Amino acid sequence: MARSAGGPASFRPSPGSIPESPGVYRFKDPEGRVIYVGKAKSLRQRLNSYFADFAGLHPRTQTMLTTAVAVDWTVVGTEVEALQLEYSWIKEYDPRFNVKYRDDKSYPYLAVTMGEEFPRVQVLRGAKREGTRYFGPYSHAWAIRETVDLLLRVFPIRSCSAGVFRRAAQIGRPCLLGYIDKCSAPCVSRVTAAEHRALAEDFCDFMAGNTGRFIKRLEGEMRQAAAEQEYERAARLRDDVEALRRALEKQAVVLGDNTDCDVIALAEDALEAAVQVFYVRGGRIRGQQGWVVDKVEEAGPAALVEHFLLQMYGEAAPETLPREVLVPVLPPDAGAVAELLGEQRGARVEIRVPQRGDKRSLMETVERNAKESLAQHKLKRSSDLTSRSKALQELADALDLDRAPLRIECYDVSHLQGTNVVASMVVFEDGLARKSEYRRFSIRSTEGDVASIHEVISRRFKRHLEERVATGELAELGAEAGEGEGAPGSTGPGIDPETGRPRKFAYSPQLIVVDGGPAQAAAAQRALDELGVDDVAVCGLAKRLEEVWLPGEDLPVILPRSSEALYLLQRVRDEAHRFAIAYHRSKRSKSVRESALDDVPGLGPARRQALIKHFGSVKRLREATAAEICQVPGIGPATAETIVSALKGENPA
Repeated sequence: MARSAGGPASFRPSPGSIPESPGVYRFKDPEGRVIYVGKAKSLRQRLNSYFADFAGLHPRTQTMLTTAVAVDWTVVGTEVEALQLEYSWIKEYDPRFNVKYRDDKSYPYLAVTMGEEFPRVQVLRGAKREGTRYFGPYSHAWAIRETVDLLLRVFPIRSCSAGVFRRAAQIGRPCLLGYIDKCSAPCVSRVTAAEHRALAEDFCDFMAGNTGRFIKRLEGEMRQAAAEQEYERAARLRDDVEALRRALEKQAVVLGDNTDCDVIALAEDALEAAVQVFYVRGGRIRGQQGWVVDKVEEAGPAALVEHFLLQMYGEAAPETLPREVLVPVLPPDAGAVAELLGEQRGARVEIRVPQRGDKRSLMETVERNAKESLAQHKLKRSSDLTSRSKALQELADALDLDRAPLRIECYDVSHLQGTNVVASMVVFEDGLARKSEYRRFSIRSTEGDVASIHEVISRRFKRHLEERVATGELAELGAEAGEGEGAPGSTGPGIDPETGRPRKFAYSPQLIVVDGGPAQAAAAQRALDELGVDDVAVCGLAKRLEEVWLPGEDLPVILPRSSEALYLLQRVRDEAHRFAIAYHRSKRSKSVRESALDDVPGLGPARRQALIKHFGSVKRLREATAAEICQVPGIGPATAETIVSALKGENPA
């Protein structure tokens, strides 16, 4: 590893020390955080390009190099191994200078919860859940609901919530869908769990593109019913066939029946890029999805395509990968990427650029969607990168800081009349929320918000100093053993040498924001002074007039209402408030649930929690018999009788 703090030239690896093999490299900042990960066919050629002509580099590459103080690398055997390691490091370290794709909106999926005893079909957004099959994404939720409404006639699987399902089972009567034959009503045992699961599997097969066999089967049953003069049944089957055909008509036919491919197109400018994907299965467009990306590193269309393929398919289930991926331009290592995707799919995956015919026409359609998506995104987020930079600089000027506060931590306290007091710590880096580094605290002090702020700042920075001391001791041991800072295996001050991951409280902010006025700001500053921390600025943001208070100042700093700095402080403060409220509510809810059991003899915290977890609420526990309570681990017959007597208001014998 090469390390220094004097600019790019000062940590340039010595001539001949970089191997010519393929590999993956990491640039790190002064605190040991990985800020950029890259791969190369030849590490020597690629890394030398960073240091040869600094003035000729892209401005974002220059920013990355001036932020970094060290670079290291790992040699691999093949380009495929380099792709795999690059992807895993980007996922682990989340480097700020790497391209990161994000959805330009939350797309809805049609989901079937195959992990449940009675699978349920529903519309879902957000993170995918284990044991659930997804189809889509779709542009609009109403499009999914129309399709589901048609298919439930043929595949009457459950679509109700868990509460509705339990209620129907308790009263022995199905909901409306059960009466109109759009649900097989497993809640009242009209079908067995196995029969209902078979319906769900048929539903999934139809949505996956295996449509022909269902239509042929229903048409055969319809003709047989007509031949047997069962005309009412034949009419129902005819309507079922028509419902399936209408569902298919809602999905445009664009290619041959056996075509399974993803069509990817780009639209970009100097700062951002938009990506659109059309999912084609069985020759029909089954869904589409869009992403946008800030171009924080110098990357042309080919590099953007490669990054996108790795991020999109990096953790995809094998059955969701298509046989063919159509792209606007081949990635630099197209063969290696195709081999990597093929290994994941378990079959060959072809990556190519369509040149003519229907596939080229579809690519042009996807390109038009990408251009429209980028235009709409620009309207919604016009000059966002500029605004963030402007906000940070305005903050530095207003608070008289030496440099822009790239890391801001905000603290808020939440309680209900002094009970269940909690505090939150949220982190913003480069003006964006860094949710992986949020923290929450249970406050021990009962002397009010000012004392709570003092406590949480003290606890946070005590941990910070402890981790710094621990890291320093490890560094000294390494030096005694003859290992310099550039020795293999050495880590930065914020990295745990045993796990290689960042320590929880290792990184120090440039600015602390507390929710409150001069008293809260003074308490935070007092906590820092007591610990000898003198390189962190403090301010308080009062809600009433949005005044910014600095410790020891008699008058607040008044930021213009339209300033980007004030808008950033408000976002940071509101996020801290939201995070604190959420923790307080969860803690209060838990406290209320367990309070009814506080006076029951023989019940400690562990048994109380076990009872609540088993029954779900005190109300259900009150309705339980002693025999049912005995089923909870750790609860014997005598204790169960005591609980029943106590909850029914009787004196235990």
